[in-house]
This record gives sequence, structure tokens and C-alpha cells, in this order.
Amino acid sequence: MADDLATPIAPAKSRQRFVVPIAVPRAVAGVLGSIVGVFVLRALVVDDPFGGEPVAVISVDLTGGAASPGTPAGPGAKAGPDAKAVTAPPAAAETPAESGGNKTVTIIDGMSGQRQHVPLAEPVKIAGRAPIDPNLVESSKYGPIPKLGPSGARPADIYAQPVKVAGTGPRIAIVIGGLGIGASGTAEALGKLPPTMTLGFAPYGNDLDRLVARARGEGREVLLQVPMEPFDYPDNDPGPQTLLTTLLAEQNLDRLHWFMSRFQGYVGIANYMGARYTAAEPALGATMREVGKRGLIYFDDGTSARSLTGQIAGVNNMSFAKANIVLDAVPTPVEIDNALARLEVMARERGIAIGVATALPASIDRIAQWAKSAEGRGIVLVPISAAASKPKSS
Repeated sequence: MADDLATPIAPAKSRQRFVVPIAVPRAVAGVLGSIVGVFVLRALVVDDPFGGEPVAVISVDLTGGAASPGTPAGPGAKAGPDAKAVTAPPAAAETPAESGGNKTVTIIDGMSGQRQHVPLAEPVKIAGRAPIDPNLVESSKYGPIPKLGPSGARPADIYAQPVKVAGTGPRIAIVIGGLGIGASGTAEALGKLPPTMTLGFAPYGNDLDRLVARARGEGREVLLQVPMEPFDYPDNDPGPQTLLTTLLAEQNLDRLHWFMSRFQGYVGIANYMGARYTAAEPALGATMREVGKRGLIYFDDGTSARSLTGQIAGVNNMSFAKANIVLDAVPTPVEIDNALARLEVMARERGIAIGVATALPASIDRIAQWAKSAEGRGIVLVPISAAASKPKSS
């Protein structure tokens, strides 16, 4: 028998491996690179914030009447002071057409080609609101800001709401601040509070134009709240562009103009925080003089005992108002009710009193309940313009 151990081992057959030609990966990489390059080039060259998504933009005039030919349309475009740009769902759209006397817009399904005629709501006719007067607007690097009219017309007077005096009883003005940031608080205030109450809008909201237009459309007066430096700044920071005592007057005025451009139609400026700033005459004086020069009311929310606003307003002969009582210094229903009772007593003693509160749910609820019965007790609710001092004619 042959020795198996002595038998030579036959070499194993080698497997042939499949090698991808080097030209294939290069070709694939080249195609992918070309596609990416096309998208990058399009993003750089084409100004399309919707990334090619089909949209239909309709210019709607909120002051009544159809949009005039040549009205600008597009994201953020405005036709007149209060017109809004409305974006339709992602589908092709045709121009609005008349259908039985009503305007409609035709939406075309991109997949099936089916047409849908959607009726447009009738333009909202707003009563009791003075439109934005172009003669009271000045262009700035941040956008339009208020100014005196050619004949000395003041925005505080033009945008003021008429006072409907039902009697000769004591008058009370209430300002609700902090609107425009929290959607729920803003909706509560607009839905529950009577239109005679003045609303203060903070400058950092995302939809300020629409909210302010709605408030003014309901016959409300509006204030612009301007963030100012508190004593514990920067640990307590009101927000970007805050007016600071450490800045030059020109720098604070530049920031003030940024705030003033956030929306239009307000009767005055109100401080947002600002205990340190309102106690510093050099910084505060320059700010208040600018407010007065532009025909606006300066409203002090009464939260700082060190505030010099009253003295500066008197020296500069400007329209001014200051809150007598902070209604929700202790934001509980019982304490708010007590503060409203004190405000009512003060109004009966002095003839007029001013209260201020923030847009907290408890504050809005208690103030709204109080307002329902105030008229029955002889109280006359007035906007802030009716409670502010008037500048003397020169």
C-alpha cells in the first residue's frame, strides 16, 4: 500500500476574483458630483426660499376693495399698509376669477390635473381704525418709523381712538402689556378684553403686523414696548437691542429706531423693564426727546420708583402718561381684584386713574370680569390717549 503521507499534495485551484474596472466608480462619482453641483449652483443663483415648491400668492386688501393691478405679490410683500400675502397650498394655481359675483382661485392638482375652485372670503371691512398715513412715516435703514406730519400732525392723535363718553363718571385707562410673544396670552387678550383697553406689544413677536392690525381693527389703541436696561442686567436681559446706560446716545437712538420699525400704527412708546435706564437722565432724556419729536406718547408702566420720566416729559413738553397701580404685582385672582378695587377708588378721588398689567391668564380673566360690571358702577373706560397729558401749543 502506498504511503499516503508520501503522496504530494496537489496545489489548490485559485479562485478568480471579479475586479470592477476603475473607470466605473469614477463615472458614478462624476455623475453624482454633477448633480450636487447643479443643486448648489441653483441655490446660489436662484432666489427661491421655497426650494421649487409650487405656491400661489394672493394679494388681499384688508381695508376693503380688491387689489389694484400691479400690486406686489410674493412672500412678505405688502399692498398698502395693511395688505397681507397669503400662500396657497403646494399646487398650481390660476389667477382669481369671478364666479357668481364672488372671487375664486383655481387650484390644480399636480398629479391628477383635477381643478378645484376655492371661493375667496370677502375683504374684511374694518371700522374705527385710522389707516397708516404715509405722511406720518419716515424711511430708515430698518424700515418705516413714525414721524410728525407736514402740518404737525402727531401719530398719537391720528391713531387715537375716539372716546365714547356714556357719562361724567370717573375714567379708568388700563394697559395690558407683553402681547405678541405668547400666542395664547395674545389670543386671550384680544378675545376677552373690551376694545377700550390699550394693548402693549413687545417687539420680538413673529406675526406682529397681523396681530397689531387685528387689534387696531377692533378699535384698540396700541403701544410699542421698548426693552430698557434693568438694574440686574445682564443677568436679567430684556432681549436683543436693549437700550443701555453704557451706550452712546446715538447708539441707543439707533436701537430705538429698530424697535420703532417692527410695526406701525401705535400711539406711543412704553418701557419694557428698564429700572436702571429710566433712572439715568442722560440716556433716558435723549430717548424721550426722540419719542416726543416723533409725535408719540411716552407711557411709564409705574414699576420703578426711581423713574425720571415724569420730570423729563414736563421739561420737554411731550405727551406723557404713567400707571398709578400695577394690577398684577401679585398675580393671584384675589390680589388682582383688590388692585382693581383700589384703582376704582383712586379714579373716583382724582377723576381718572391708570392701571397696568401683563398678559397673564389670571390677569386677563379678572380684568375682563371686572370690566363687564364697571360701566354699571359709573366707570368710564378710556384708551391711554384719553388719559395722557397733551403737549402745550407753542
